[in-house]
Amino acid sequence: MKTSFNIFIILFFGTLFASYSQNNTLSGEIFNDGEILPFVNIYLKNTKLGAASDDNGIYQIKNIPKGTYTVVISSIGFRTKSVKITFNKSENITRNFSLISDNSLDEIVVSGTLRPVSKSDSPVPVEVYSETFFRKNPTPSIFESLQNVNGVRPQLNCSVCNTGDIHINGLEGPYTFVLIDGMPIVSGLSTVYGLTGIPQALIERVEIVKGPASTLYGSEAVGGIINVITKKPANAPLLSTDTFASSWGEVNLDVGLRYNASEKVQGLLGVNYFNYQNRIDNNDDNFTDMTLQNRISLFNKVNIKRKSNKVFTIAGRYVYEDRWGGEMDWEKEFRGGNQIYGESIYTNRWETFGTYELPTSENLSFQFSANGHYQDSFYGETSYDAEQVIGFGQLIYNKQLGKKHDLLLGAAYRYTFYDDNTFATLNENGVDNSPSIIHLPGIFAQDEISLSDRKKLLLGVRWDNNSVHGNIFSPRVNYKWSSRDKSNIVRLSAGNGFRVANVFTEDHAALTGARTVEFDGALDPETSWNGNVNYVKKINTENSFITIDASAFYTYFNNRILPDYESDPNKIIYANLEGSSVSQGISLNADLIHTNGLMVNAGATLMEVSVTEDGVKRKQLLTEGFSGVWSISYKFNNDFSIDYTGNLYGPMRLPLLGENDSRDEYSPMFSIQNIQLSKKFNNSWEIYGGVKNLLNFTPAANSINSANNPFDDGVNTELNPESAFDPSYVYASNQGIRAFAGVRFTLF
Repeated sequence: MKTSFNIFIILFFGTLFASYSQNNTLSGEIFNDGEILPFVNIYLKNTKLGAASDDNGIYQIKNIPKGTYTVVISSIGFRTKSVKITFNKSENITRNFSLISDNSLDEIVVSGTLRPVSKSDSPVPVEVYSETFFRKNPTPSIFESLQNVNGVRPQLNCSVCNTGDIHINGLEGPYTFVLIDGMPIVSGLSTVYGLTGIPQALIERVEIVKGPASTLYGSEAVGGIINVITKKPANAPLLSTDTFASSWGEVNLDVGLRYNASEKVQGLLGVNYFNYQNRIDNNDDNFTDMTLQNRISLFNKVNIKRKSNKVFTIAGRYVYEDRWGGEMDWEKEFRGGNQIYGESIYTNRWETFGTYELPTSENLSFQFSANGHYQDSFYGETSYDAEQVIGFGQLIYNKQLGKKHDLLLGAAYRYTFYDDNTFATLNENGVDNSPSIIHLPGIFAQDEISLSDRKKLLLGVRWDNNSVHGNIFSPRVNYKWSSRDKSNIVRLSAGNGFRVANVFTEDHAALTGARTVEFDGALDPETSWNGNVNYVKKINTENSFITIDASAFYTYFNNRILPDYESDPNKIIYANLEGSSVSQGISLNADLIHTNGLMVNAGATLMEVSVTEDGVKRKQLLTEGFSGVWSISYKFNNDFSIDYTGNLYGPMRLPLLGENDSRDEYSPMFSIQNIQLSKKFNNSWEIYGGVKNLLNFTPAANSINSANNPFDDGVNTELNPESAFDPSYVYASNQGIRAFAGVRFTLF
C-alpha cells in the first residue's frame, strides 16, 4: 500500500508539474500607424485570460494552457482584431499587433460638407493625411510636404527666388484654395508666399478635396481645397520640438507648447524658424541654386471653455520672411539696382481666425478670419510693393430635419483690399493709383438626404454678388452608395466652380525676367463644370488592412485665364481664353498596413490638361501627363523604422522664347526619392536622419536663359527674343542630393 501510495503521489505531482510546465506566455507591443498604443485590451476568447497594454504599448498574458486560442485585441476608436494562435508546448510567444483606426470614430472630416462627418460617411471624397505621414519625409514647410500626395504637386514658379504654389490634378496654384482650420487664409497674394511658415508641430492632419468646391467656399476653390487642421489645445502634448539640419546648411526648428492661461482658457503656442544662408551654384550659371531665406512664424490658438460647452476658439499667426536669390556675388546694397541681379522679397503677414457657437438652442455658429499681407520686393530693377487685406465672416446654421434631411444654411461676406505699385491698380486715366476693393456677399444652402442607410444624396447651391463682376451662381450634387459593411463605397459628384483672377497676386512670372506684361481686354471671371467618379474598396485580412481608392475626373472651363508665352516671346499676354480648356484623367491610391510593421502608400495619376483655341488643341504649359508617389515604411520594432518616399513626374511642356531657343521644349521624366531612418529611445525622444534626392536630379544647367546677362545689356530682345534673360523655364528645384539629421522631443 505504501508503495502504491508513493507511486500515486509521484504521478499526481508529475502530472501537475507537467501541466504547469506546459503553461505559456503571450507578450508583445501594440501600435497604430507606427505609434505605440497604450491601454489596449487583449484577451483570449472564451477564457478569463487577458491583459491590457501599458503606457509603452507593452502587454503580457501568462499561464496559458496549451491549445488553440482566438486572441482578441480591441480599443475604443480602433477596429477590433482577432488572430488565432496555437500553443503546442511550453513556450513564450512574442506577437506585435497593429490596430487600424476605426473610420466611424477616428477619421472625422469637415472639408467636404462644412460639418464634422466620418470619412466613410461623407458623400464628398476627402483625402486625409496625418502628421505621421508627413514625418516620413520631414520638410521645413507644408508646401514641400505635399510632394508625396497623389495628384498634388508643389510647383516652383521662378528659378531665382523659388516661390511656388500647389497644383491639384494639373490645375495651377490659383485654382487651389488653402484653408487653416476651415478658414480661408492663404489666397490671392499669399497663394505664392503664404504656404510656408505654418508650424508643423501643430498640424494634426491635412484634408484634401479634389475638384470644385465653390458652392461652400466661393471663389478660387476651383481645382480643389487643402485644409490644414491644427491640433486642439486639449489634445496637444505639453511640449513638442522638432529640429533638423541638412548638409546644404538648412536649419529648421518647430516648437509647440500647450499652456493654461486660466481655468477656462487653454492655449497652444507654436514657433517655426527656418534659416538657409549657404550660397551654392552646382550648375555653374552664377546664380544661387536655392534661395537664401530667413523666416520666423508665430502661431497661437486659444480655446475658451464655456458653461454650455459650446465652441469658442481664436487663433492668430504672424510670419516674417526675408528671401533672396540671384547672382552669387549679390549683396543687399545692390537691391533694386542694375549692377548685379538679385530678387529680394520681404514679407510681413498676419492672420487671425476663429469659431464661436452662438448661445442658442439651435446649432448656429459664426466663423471669421482676417489677414494682412505686406510685401516689399525687387526683381532686378523691377519694384513690386503690395498690400492685401482680407476680411471674412460667415454664419452657419445646421439643422436635422427628421431622419432623412441634414440641412446646412450659410451667409458669408468677404472683403478684399489690394494695392500695389504696378499698372494693375491704376485708374482709367492710367495715372492715378486706384486700389482694388471687392465686396463679395453670398449665401449658400446644402441638404444631405439619407435615402437609406447606405445611400446619400447631397444637394448644394451658392449665390455670390461680386461688386465688380456681378452675380455668380454655383450648384453641386453628390451621391454616395456603400455596401452593408462599408467595404465598398461609390461616390458620384458634379459641380460648378468660379474664380476671379488677379494676375499680379497669383502669377510670379508677371514680375520676373525681361518679358512685358500685357492685358488683352478686361478679365472676366472664369467658370468651370466638373464631374467625378470615386470608388473605394476596403479589404481586411488576418494580418493586413488594404484600401484601394480610384477616381476619374473631368473639368471643363469657360473664360479661362492663361498666360500666353508663345504669341510674342517678349510678352506675357493675359486674356480670357476664346475657346475651352479641359482637365481630365484618372487616379489610383492604394494603402497597405501589415501587422509585421510594413506600411505602403502608393498612388498614380494619368491626366490630360489641354487648351483649345481657334480649333487648335495644345497641352497646357508646366503640366505633367502622369505622376506617381509612394511611401514605404517598415517598423522593425517599436523604436526603429525606415521610410522610403518618392515621386515620379512625366514630361511637361515648357515656355520657350522662340523657335531658336536652345532649351528643350519638354522636361525629362524625373523622380525625387528620399530615405529616412528613425530611432525612438522612449516616449519622449526620437532621432532621425537620411538622404534626400537620392538620384541627385536637378534641371538642365541652362534653365535660366542668358544667365550671364540678366539686365539684357546691349541686346535687342525685339529682334532676338531668344537672347533675353528668362527664369520662368522652371519645373523642379535645383537642390541636389543632401543628407539630413534631426531630433524630436515630446513631453505629454
